[in-house]
Amino acid sequence: MSALTGRDPSYIARVVPALKLAMRGYFRSSVQDMDLMPEGGALIVGNHSGGLMPMDVPIIAVAFAETFGAERPLYCLAHDMLFTGVAGPVMRKFGFVNATREAAHEILTAGGVTIVFPGGDYDTFRPTLKANVVDFNGRTGYVRTALRAGVPIVPVVSIGGQETQFFLTRGEWIGRYSPLRKLMRTDLFPIGIGFPFGLVPAPLNFPLPTKISTRVLEPIDVEAEFGPDPDLVEVDSFVRQRMQDALGEMAGQRRFPVWG
Repeated sequence: MSALTGRDPSYIARVVPALKLAMRGYFRSSVQDMDLMPEGGALIVGNHSGGLMPMDVPIIAVAFAETFGAERPLYCLAHDMLFTGVAGPVMRKFGFVNATREAAHEILTAGGVTIVFPGGDYDTFRPTLKANVVDFNGRTGYVRTALRAGVPIVPVVSIGGQETQFFLTRGEWIGRYSPLRKLMRTDLFPIGIGFPFGLVPAPLNFPLPTKISTRVLEPIDVEAEFGPDPDLVEVDSFVRQRMQDALGEMAGQRRFPVWG
């Protein structure tokens, strides 16, 4: 099945107002500089925060739809678990697609915009004490994806999501032996302190109403800046450093945890 099928702009247009109310009402979300998004295909690369309930995608999606309308195609590469059971058709209406290189290439070469979080679960379950560290766990495939499709990388950084509870550890030492390892397709078993259960596996707690702030950064034309055959590690380091600089600036403007 084509990655382009399933997304329903009319459905998105109907749902965006409620999604906007939830994101801005509960998380007091704000997005800066969405107008920096270039025309045509683009690969949004973001840091991922919030444990099992990261709000990065809905916050970006609301701002994107407000700026460009629901008709402009925005997709998100997602874990296979999102498509199980009755959730699958709903996720596809929103523009979620299975995270494969082929799907990303099809979307980007068709002029669509797609979101990828290279750090995945490793990033979203990082300890709260490292909340303001951009960590992709050495993954550089997104650079190859952008180069192959001939589209710019658009870095996007968010702060606040890792304050939905206090994440103590990714729990890799537990995850290796967890009976849920194959089902969840992860070697992590994160532990956190939060509401309402206190010190428990992090996915069991409900997210606190932390303020989440997001900023879109200047697009990066990889080939123009690094040549047609760049060192992927060098490009990744450049992208992450630009994100890290912006995240550090945003952290300096944040006055209190959760409150913002």
